[in-house]
Amino acid sequence: MKFTKLHGLGNSYIYLDGFNDAIPSEQDLPKTAIAVSNPYTGIGSDGLILILPSEGSDVRMRVFNNDGSEAKNCGNGLRCVSKYVYDRGIVTSTTFTIETLGGEVEAEVHPDDANQVKMVTVDMGVPRLKKSDLPMTGNGAEQTINESIAIADHQFSMTGVSMGNPHIIMFTDDISKAPVSTLGPLIEKSSVFPEGVNVEWVQMVSEREMNFKVWERGSGITQACGTGACAAVVAAVLNGQSKKDEEVIVHLPGGDLYITWSSKDDHVWMRGEAVTVCHGKYLA
Repeated sequence: MKFTKLHGLGNSYIYLDGFNDAIPSEQDLPKTAIAVSNPYTGIGSDGLILILPSEGSDVRMRVFNNDGSEAKNCGNGLRCVSKYVYDRGIVTSTTFTIETLGGEVEAEVHPDDANQVKMVTVDMGVPRLKKSDLPMTGNGAEQTINESIAIADHQFSMTGVSMGNPHIIMFTDDISKAPVSTLGPLIEKSSVFPEGVNVEWVQMVSEREMNFKVWERGSGITQACGTGACAAVVAAVLNGQSKKDEEVIVHLPGGDLYITWSSKDDHVWMRGEAVTVCHGKYLA
């Protein structure tokens, strides 16, 4: 099985090219994702991403977490898919569309002098703010903004945002003390979120800068989460800690993303790097 490993700020996936190469059967995809993600017996990654033809968009992306579950979207994955399809000539325009389970998104690549992509801007669409969008228990028509919720004998003040996949954001005064590994999995699998949830802690540095850590649904602690960074900026605006139309620098463990929530069309825009690690053949 031919593969390419790419990462966006350290959030790495194994990418399979469905335009040019054979890919596993549908029934084998979950176990393939688990196998290739294993750093000891596989390749090592946060999951598996398929780059596929689409009937309505220029490209289709499918994302499998390292536990074999399928995700609706992945911001870092979108940037890496964008780099791959442009660098390989699958698309020739610098702007194109990508189909995901969370909806269609528009991407723009920024080639360098050698016509290779290092930075990508992605239109992540309109954030969805109702409880039913995550989903979570309670009145589905209501929003969750700085709401106090009890989970596993802990009380959390949470803001819920869907960017095609679900996120719960909590603010802290010290990101170094965020209980990501201990409370992240408890919140992810809480009955409050029947389909699971991504969990983010955010420390505001200023209105235009934040520190960020994440526990990703199905993957655990990762170096970066693009949709999570978008959700965090939306949450900051909803809680009066940032403003629309201002680009916010999000410092993730793997590097920085630049996020803007536009008042013009209510879309969230994400800009960041995409890097090819290696190409190879998986033999197991």
